[in-house]
Amino acid sequence: MFSIKKFLFLSGLLFVISSLWSQDDFVSYWQPGIAVNYKVAPGYEHNFSLTKRSFTYNDSNLQFDVRQLDLVHFSKWRLLDNQSVGLGIQYRFRKVFEPDSGNELRLTQQYNITFRPRTMRFGHRIRSEQRIFREQTIHRFRYRLALDRPLVGEKLDVGEPYIIGALESLISVGAGQRPEFDQRVGLNIGWLVSQKSKIQAGLEYRREDFTNTGADLLFLNTSLVLSL
Repeated sequence: MFSIKKFLFLSGLLFVISSLWSQDDFVSYWQPGIAVNYKVAPGYEHNFSLTKRSFTYNDSNLQFDVRQLDLVHFSKWRLLDNQSVGLGIQYRFRKVFEPDSGNELRLTQQYNITFRPRTMRFGHRIRSEQRIFREQTIHRFRYRLALDRPLVGEKLDVGEPYIIGALESLISVGAGQRPEFDQRVGLNIGWLVSQKSKIQAGLEYRREDFTNTGADLLFLNTSLVLSL
């Protein structure tokens, strides 16, 4: 049943999107991806993912050019039932799509802890990253608070939807540049297609370098997640 709360939420979301769309520095992207999770041993797993980022709106015009491809590998070790650490490596292909830009090698270290009071699960994630470019290395530190829950009943079953919300703060520092502060907020709807596959779609808003010049970015994220 369509409730007043849902109507107000959708109305607010449309208002925010239309407000962003009217700004000169607003950029939007479509970011589809596929990820594969592979359990190597009890408490140890690998994750491989490939993501493409394409413009949908840029320079006050509709635009559908590909901007980059991201190839990522992540290894995760479970410390306890609700805690894990991870190491990741990522390569971003951008120069082939934007000749004036460079590619990027990224190294990631992560700690994650989750809590599940009733049907809601809360996750705290801390990451440090080294973004390695030809000219310089940028060190970035991230904290994310995420929550998810089934939308039907108290337990997620095959064929049922779920919701994921996330709020993330970031700071980037590098030699010869002032610190950059970013803020991200996202909301995704997912479906458990089978015990080994799920699909997700949602929006993410990013406010980049908000203490300086600033930029508003809106992402439409779609993904297929497979577990082997």
